[in-house]
Amino acid sequence: MKVSIIIPAYNEQVTIEQIISKVKAASLPPGLSKEIIIVNDGSHDKTAEILSSFSGQAGIVIVHQSNQGKTGALLTGFKNATGDIFLIQDADLEYDPQQYPQLLQPIADGQTEVVYGSRFLGQIEGMKPINRWANGVSNWTINLLFGTKITDINTCYKVFTRRAFETFVVRGKNFDLDCEATVKFLKNGFTIREVPISYVARSRAEGKKIKWSTAVGMFWMIIKYRFCSD
Repeated sequence: MKVSIIIPAYNEQVTIEQIISKVKAASLPPGLSKEIIIVNDGSHDKTAEILSSFSGQAGIVIVHQSNQGKTGALLTGFKNATGDIFLIQDADLEYDPQQYPQLLQPIADGQTEVVYGSRFLGQIEGMKPINRWANGVSNWTINLLFGTKITDINTCYKVFTRRAFETFVVRGKNFDLDCEATVKFLKNGFTIREVPISYVARSRAEGKKIKWSTAVGMFWMIIKYRFCSD
């Protein structure tokens, strides 16, 4: 099976070269191969220039588009992917690709079709208390509405089969996919398996893009998609 690693990038000139190198070097469980899909989502720094050095390399696809937000960039990545499994990777260094084996093994073993890497089951460095609280509210709401015990719906590390993803249509924008996908996976009968991961938070000064307005919008997506028909 092939794993398509989707990397949305918006103004990530500081880290994009390093994260691509880490993804290229990351090992996978036996029997899996990988391709890397990088979507430059309208960056206006040197991200596009840096990506040009990877153009034409085997196993790497680079797509440039006008800014459409993280969800729009991910959808472009999925559209260009040829793999059986999708793995989402942020373009910063908060999430370490060395953790791919534990994320992919449950799918490779046929135990599930959806895996989330949980920061709260693993190790967290540098996350502010207010961000922990916001994550906790989202997790509590999902678990209340679905009777689940998910610990980290807002994790970047979401891994799922193409088949699971193609059971629903994505309607949201910006950062909405985290909550929308979680709700729709659950509504469509998929079990979300969580595995512990390590996480090193970056600050807004270092390029973190989540704001309070973003968090509120993502929370609303949980309520909206739990009770709407699509």
